[in-house]
Amino acid sequence: MRATFHLKTLAVAIATLSIASMSNAAGLDRSGQDITAFLQDGTYAEAVYTYIDADVSGYDSANNGPTSNTYEKGNKVGDIAESYDFFRYGVKTDVNDTFSIGILYDEPFGAAAEYSGDNNFVSKNDPDASFVGVSGQDTTITKARGLLRILDRTLKITPDNLKLKKQRDDLLAAIAIVDAEQQKAGEGTKVEVRSESITAIIGAKFGANKEFQVYGGPVAQRVQADIKLRGLAYGPATGYNAYVSPDQDYGYIAGVSYSKPEIALKAALTYRSEIDHSLQINENYPVAGLVTEADAIVAGLSPEQAAAAGARAANSNSEMELTTPKSVNFDFQTGINPTTLATAKVRWVPWSDFVITPPLYNKVSQTRYPDGLDLVEYEDDQWQVELGLAKRLTPALAVSGAVGWDSGAGDITTSLGPIDGYYSVGLGAKYNVTPEWAVSAGGKYLWFGDAKGQLPTGKIVGDFQDNNGYILGMKLSYQGK
Repeated sequence: MRATFHLKTLAVAIATLSIASMSNAAGLDRSGQDITAFLQDGTYAEAVYTYIDADVSGYDSANNGPTSNTYEKGNKVGDIAESYDFFRYGVKTDVNDTFSIGILYDEPFGAAAEYSGDNNFVSKNDPDASFVGVSGQDTTITKARGLLRILDRTLKITPDNLKLKKQRDDLLAAIAIVDAEQQKAGEGTKVEVRSESITAIIGAKFGANKEFQVYGGPVAQRVQADIKLRGLAYGPATGYNAYVSPDQDYGYIAGVSYSKPEIALKAALTYRSEIDHSLQINENYPVAGLVTEADAIVAGLSPEQAAAAGARAANSNSEMELTTPKSVNFDFQTGINPTTLATAKVRWVPWSDFVITPPLYNKVSQTRYPDGLDLVEYEDDQWQVELGLAKRLTPALAVSGAVGWDSGAGDITTSLGPIDGYYSVGLGAKYNVTPEWAVSAGGKYLWFGDAKGQLPTGKIVGDFQDNNGYILGMKLSYQGK
């Protein structure tokens, strides 16, 4: 006779694997957009807290030449990954034996990184710094200012005189670097991205034994960001600031699931749409102001008028389009014996389609790159897999273990998040305080993939190897009929 694995007897084991799972993935992925709370039987509610601490360190590049992309090992870069935490909430109930409704809250996308110390991602105060200027020659800021005055006062620069224009642009860029470094001395590159998401779901069961379910609903998503670029690594972009005001927009979720309670089998395939945001962004780009001011002086404006024109050019309040990526999640579990449960999670996110393109940043870069540059982009799509086992030890206690792999979003990657995927191992436990109420805790250790940090220009500015991190989580849950 075939064994029957009643789902109720395994309920104590089911949630132990999801405390610290699917977190800190490729691109800006954080929560993994888990929807398993909605797939639970009866009335179910959960509150999950996750804490992530990663150590991401490496070396900058000793090659600061703007026309050379060759990486040369430079100064030590200490841990740039800021620890962060987030919450996830979910509640669902069965209206009847056919319809279910639920609401989920999570923080799906984010980033938190800050550079410090003596490296090329931190601004320095060196008023006569050496740099690679006109024609690739090494010179100083004093010499650069003298050469610029000669070009501006004694030579006629026209659109047809491309050689002189390029020399002048090189000098202006070099001066802008030193000016920004002096003004922002001691400040490090920093990025913070936050998002929140609320998903409303309605599901309908069908089939002879109500074993199939289709579900879907609207998703409200809120996004904001704060970015500061500092140090010689970013060339003329050093001193750049961008603040993206919070914006809320909408998408949807759709999925289908299958269950076979007698063997504790559940499988679900879930699609989340991409969400288009129109964000208000405030940018400050010192090099844009310097170039405009110099152009105004050449055109005959007074120093006061030129300075005013430069200040206007350096600051921009505009609108930026941003699309957060779609995703597909596959969740699977099945009983192996009456006290053991096996689980699998697979997630796909097309990060190769994702870009952040601030308008002023893009416009300034068009002087060298006709189509302009994106501030952040990724080469590859993300694949994430996690396999686990949960074992009920007593009627109230279960333990679990899981191993995972994340493909990352490509190496070479952005210098604002130099990680190329990871391997992970995790442990968890769940204790039922009462038949309905339970407390769970879990942890995961991650080995990050080595990655080189790259600028949008293609220049390699850092190498980050042998890094790791850990995730801790706690969950309070309720389940009743």
